[in-house]
Amino acid sequence: MFSHNRTDFGPDFVFGVAMAAHQIEGGQTDGRGSSIWDTFAATPGNVKNADTGKIACDHYNRWAEDLDLIRDGGFDAYRFSFAWPRLIPEGTGALNPAGFDFYDRLIDGMLERGIKPFATLYHWDLPSALQDRGGWMNRDTTKAFADYAAHVSRHFGDRLESIATFNEPWCVTVLSHFLGIHAPGYRDVRATARAMHHVLLAHGLGITAMRDEGIKDKLGIVVNMEKAEPFSQSPQDIEAAALGDDIFNRFFLDGAVKGTYPERVTKILEPYLPANWQDDMKAMSPSLDWIGINYYTRSLYKHDDRVPVFPFTQSRGDLEKSNVGWEVYPQALTEFLVRASRDYPGLPIYVTENGMSETDESKRIAFFDKHFGAIRDAQAQGADVRGHIAWTLIDNFEWAEGYEPKFGIVGMDPATRDRVPKESYRAFQKMLTKDRK
Repeated sequence: MFSHNRTDFGPDFVFGVAMAAHQIEGGQTDGRGSSIWDTFAATPGNVKNADTGKIACDHYNRWAEDLDLIRDGGFDAYRFSFAWPRLIPEGTGALNPAGFDFYDRLIDGMLERGIKPFATLYHWDLPSALQDRGGWMNRDTTKAFADYAAHVSRHFGDRLESIATFNEPWCVTVLSHFLGIHAPGYRDVRATARAMHHVLLAHGLGITAMRDEGIKDKLGIVVNMEKAEPFSQSPQDIEAAALGDDIFNRFFLDGAVKGTYPERVTKILEPYLPANWQDDMKAMSPSLDWIGINYYTRSLYKHDDRVPVFPFTQSRGDLEKSNVGWEVYPQALTEFLVRASRDYPGLPIYVTENGMSETDESKRIAFFDKHFGAIRDAQAQGADVRGHIAWTLIDNFEWAEGYEPKFGIVGMDPATRDRVPKESYRAFQKMLTKDRK
């Protein structure tokens, strides 16, 4: 069990769990449009075992029992995402009433159970119709996103505890347009630079649209951070790690909060960014109410002149690893929380994802416990950390890795899709319910 108690973190600290629409919902009926992950997963070779999210965890039909698990686990919040193509099937234009009805049921179900709805507008499932017109490479998508944000705010905003525009812009852009690992599967630096800029512009326009709809005190963005360390102490490897840190850990928060990009990155991407990109920096950085940090692991960076654009390679070190090869490195979470508190002063911080793919429950429990300690260390250094949200409630469709990773604190029978709470769920339940007043 955990060595920490709920009360260690402060009286208003939020504990929650996170899941994302495409990874769990299924329910590709009732007017839901196609998304880029539907077609990416339907293409041979893109996803392990040819797995898809067509049914996923069947959360579309089993949402009530999932909310019961969240409530019974003692969690305060459920961080979920809206599926854009479920609400607006073509990305723009006609709305889908059945989609709005589904999220009405889900949100009302949370509130009835005393669960705070932490919403995300975009967790990677762009409507296919927008991808047909260039997706995040096309500036018009930023306006479509702002309109979508306004619709969500207008219909659901008064019932939501918080709204994040994007989850993990690095994955939306670099992983998906440069490395080609996630949908839409591009490997093109021009596509990458334009997507990086347009996603941040969409974020800013989305925040402004939601403010215009009267949404106050609940808007933010969620970024993923990964510790970047040099492979060796050579000057070249140290510089490679600094570039990796700027791309992964600074570019998106600096853009969203400060309206600036790290110079190391723009020196490289300048030829590929949209014309007059500097003119957008104010629009992409309206004031925020909080920021979210997703944290899992670290990478070692080695300089390599043979690699174009970003001249480095990445590897893992020799620390304890999860069953997907990610190192356990909790001290970096402390570093990121303290750094974010210093670099973006006045913004409360939530750890919006943190978890481990593992079949050994003792390792998963130890992982969370170590990261709880890292949060406490950051709080002791003055970081305003308001919550921890575990990834994830139920083993689900983990994108290009299919159903092989096991991040859930609840398992799922692959034949029946019945939920099976694990020891880590019981550890959370014990910690979160015994201290509840």
